[in-house]
Amino acid sequence: MGDRFISADQIRDRFSKAMSTMYQAEVPQYGTLLELVREVNQQESAQRSDTLSPEELNRLSVERHGAIRLGTAAELATMRQVFAVMGMSAVGYYDLSEAGVPVHSTAFRPVSEASLLINPFRVFTSLLRLELIEDPALRQQVADVLAKRDIYTPRLRELLALWQQQGGFSADEADEFVREALETFRWHQQAAVDLPTYNALLGQHRLVADVACFRGPHINHLTPRTLDIDLVQKRMPDYGITPKETIEGPPRRRCPILLRQTSFKALNEEIHFVEHQQGTHTARFGEIEQRGVALTRKGRELYDRLLREASAQKLHDNTAWQQHLSAVFADFPDDATTLRQQGLAWYRYRRNSQIAAMPGQDLEALITSGAVTVEPIIYEDFLPVSAAGIFQSNLGSDTSSVSSGNPLQTAFEQALGCAVQDEFALYQQLQQASLEQLRQELTWL
Repeated sequence: MGDRFISADQIRDRFSKAMSTMYQAEVPQYGTLLELVREVNQQESAQRSDTLSPEELNRLSVERHGAIRLGTAAELATMRQVFAVMGMSAVGYYDLSEAGVPVHSTAFRPVSEASLLINPFRVFTSLLRLELIEDPALRQQVADVLAKRDIYTPRLRELLALWQQQGGFSADEADEFVREALETFRWHQQAAVDLPTYNALLGQHRLVADVACFRGPHINHLTPRTLDIDLVQKRMPDYGITPKETIEGPPRRRCPILLRQTSFKALNEEIHFVEHQQGTHTARFGEIEQRGVALTRKGRELYDRLLREASAQKLHDNTAWQQHLSAVFADFPDDATTLRQQGLAWYRYRRNSQIAAMPGQDLEALITSGAVTVEPIIYEDFLPVSAAGIFQSNLGSDTSSVSSGNPLQTAFEQALGCAVQDEFALYQQLQQASLEQLRQELTWL
C-alpha cells in the first residue's frame, strides 16, 4: 500500500468510534450503558491488574460489536466491500432458522492478532431469507419493497470504486468514507411502506418488518465488552435500565469460555409511514457481552451438548437459570490446565525471559516452571442460539424451541460473493503461530 494511504485498521478504528458516537446520540440509554460498563471494568481491572496487559486494557476500552439485518443478496455483496475497506472479513456461518428467526448470518471482523489488538470491531450481519416467509403474496410484497431501495449513498459507491482502483485511501478519503458509510447505518423515522403493509409484515415476523420496512439497515445495537456481566446485569436497574430476563450463553466460571450476553429491552420508537400515517416500531436495544477463551471443535461439541441438556428445562428467572446452568456445566472442566491438556480450548504460548528455560524440558515442564506462560485466546465470534435469544427477547416474540434448522451456507456464500472463513481454523492458526515463535526462541523444543 502506498505511503499516502492509511491502514485498514485505522479506518476501522475511526468508523467504530464514529458509529458509537452516532448511536449514543440516537439512543441515549446506550451512553448510560457505556458508563455502567466502564465503571465495572475499572473495578474489575484494578483487581486483576497483574493479569491484564496494557494492550488488552486498550482493546477492552474500544471494543464494540454491532448488528445489522440486510434484505437482499446485492446489499450483502456491497456490505462485504464496505467492511473490506476496514480490514474486516466474513467469519463463520450462522443459521438462526434453528431458533425460529428467518435469517442466516456471518460476522465481519478483523482476523489477525495485530488487528484485533488495535480494534476488534465486529458486525454480526444477517440476511433475510425470503423463502421462509410462508405467505406467497407477502413474500412477493417484501421482495418488491426491497428491490426499490438503495441502502448506500451514491458517493459511497464512488468511494468503493476508488478504493478498488487505488488499493487504499488517504486520510481525507478515509474520513469521507466513514461519513458516507455511516449513512447506511443511521436510524430513519420515515418508513418505506404504509402502515397496513407494516402491520402485515409484523404479523409474519417482527424481524421481517424490521428488515423490509425501512430505508436502510439501521444499526440495531452496539455492544461493549465487560469483565463481569453478572455485576452489570445486577446493576442495570440502578441506572434506570431494564435488563432482559436471563443472561445468554454459558454460566459464570473461574475460566470464562466463549461468550455471555445480556441486553436492555428494545425501545418503542415513533415511526412516520407513507400517506401521513404514524405508528411505533420496536427493534433497537442495548447489549453487553463478556468474552472468554475460544473452544476447539471438541470443546464446542461438549458446550453444545450441555447447553441442549440445560435448555430442556425452561426457567425465566436469571438466578434460577444460572444455578441450573452451572449444575449442568459441572461436567465442563473449569481450570485452564485441564482445558488445554484435554484439547478443549485454544491458548497462546509465550516465552517468559525472566525465568531460565532448561534444555531437555518438554512444554509442560516449561509451563510448570514458569519459563513459558499460557494465555487464553479470546473468542471473537458468536453463538447462534444466544444471538437468536437476544433477537427474540427484543423483538417481543416468544422463544422458539431449538431445532435442526434449515442451513443454506452455499446460498449465503453465493450472495456474499465469497466463502466465509472457518473460525476454528483461525484460532488454531493463532495457537500454532505462538508455538512456532516459541520454538524459535527455544530451539530445543
